[in-house]
Order: sequence, then structure tokens, then C-alpha cells
Amino acid sequence: MHTNVTVTVTPKETGRKLLVPVGLPTPHQTPVHFEVDGGTVALAGEITTGQMVAVVSVDPGSDVFVKYAFRDEGPGYPEAVFAPLRNRFTRAAQDLVFDAINIADSQPDGHAAIQALVNATAEKFRYAHPQVRFNEGCDEVPYLSCGLTEGSCIDINTYLISSLRAADFEAGYVTGYFFPQEKAGRCDDRHCWVVTRHEGVVLEWDIAHHLKMGTRDIRSGLNPKPGDRVALAHSMGLTFPELGVFCEKLIAEPVWLSPDGLEKADITIRRDIV
Repeated sequence: MHTNVTVTVTPKETGRKLLVPVGLPTPHQTPVHFEVDGGTVALAGEITTGQMVAVVSVDPGSDVFVKYAFRDEGPGYPEAVFAPLRNRFTRAAQDLVFDAINIADSQPDGHAAIQALVNATAEKFRYAHPQVRFNEGCDEVPYLSCGLTEGSCIDINTYLISSLRAADFEAGYVTGYFFPQEKAGRCDDRHCWVVTRHEGVVLEWDIAHHLKMGTRDIRSGLNPKPGDRVALAHSMGLTFPELGVFCEKLIAEPVWLSPDGLEKADITIRRDIV
């Protein structure tokens, strides 16, 4: 069985270039086809993870159609997903390091420690899309000491990744698209989730979807909220020196290259299962 995803990008002005992730293998899917209509494609490399992305020179007056195909089942997440990159999006503040280590050390084993860190993160957030993120302008991920902080999947997983790595667990940050069951093959924007690996056991965590469903009883697994997803890229603090992009938080959908960095594109996303 194949999952086909088409992302349509509507240009606002001519002469711009798009940066587009090309797809990521997981234990559940393998990207087997990538195609772009409406532009000329070149590839660029990210220097910390080895990921390649498409750079699209858009044809004048044309929409851009980015087409993916994913085959069911896959070889697993790339090893680079678990590399502990250190930058302002992943480096934990000292108080967060102390808290994460104390939580982990209070558990009987590593698997229980990972679950405890996931639970502790869930207790700190209320799902929302705040105008200002909790780590905005910070050189490291701050410790959240009390109360509930508003946060999206990006915010929640930023905190979780920092906590897990502070306690010396292997963890990765994965981005892609999630297609809710009720939207019948449509979604509005990107999504992200966390992957852990301990003693050879790989688990996936989606705290945000649990919170959206009104529960803080967090279980491992991808779809507490019914639907389908595809993985497109991974990690935070990405650098594409040939494009003049340095320590970008993440990439998960087509974005415009500009002298001031990356800008969100106007997109529509459709999924078909064949």
C-alpha cells in the first residue's frame, strides 16, 4: 500500500526559491518517490544531520506541486535522528538539567525514567498556539517551574527533547504531516513528534495529541488521535550554508528562502492512499 501526499504552493511573488523536505524513512513508511511540478529542482545538504532538501526555482506564473509517495513499512529512523545536537533549541538550562536528572534517577529503570520525563512534560503544558513561544529569545531551553504553559506540538516537544537528552537518553525530533481521520485526507500544516531509543527499544511519543483529546495519561505510540502521518525531516537547529541558512529551528513543509531567513509559504496539503 502507498500513501501519496501532494503539497500545493501558491507563490506570492516571482523570483523566490522554495526549500522543501524530501521525506524520511521510519519503522512504518519508506519514501519511494519525490517529484516537483512547476519549478526546477536542485539539492542542498544540511551540515549537522546529513539531510538533503530540494531547492525549487519556481516557474513564473505557476503554482508548485510537491508530490511524495510512501510505501508502507520501513527500515526505521535514520541514526542521525538520535544525534544529540547542541544549540539554542535543544540545550537545556541548568535548572531543567537538574530537574530531568532528578526525575530519571527516581525511577527503577531507564524505560520508566523515559515515561516519567514524558509525563512531567505533559504536566507543564496546556495545548495552544501562543503568539510568543516559551523559549522565544532564549539561548537555551528554560525550566518551567510551576503552572501551565501554553504550547503547541513544537513547544511541547522542544521541552521534552531537552529533558530527555539532559538525562542522557537517546531521543529525536521528527517533523511531517498528520492527517486527522475526520478531515478525510486533508491537513492544514506541519506536525512533529518525539522518538526515544533505550536498550534497543524505539518508542514514539505525541503528547500534544493526548492533550488535544483531553488526557494527560500519555502512552507511547503515534496516533492517540485517529489519523495518518508521514515523516519528512528531523532535528532542530538546521544549517544550510550554501543557502545562507544557519541554525534554523526546523523544516517540515515548503518555505520560502529570503535574505532574512525562511518564510512560511501558502500551502494546501492532500493525502491519498492507494
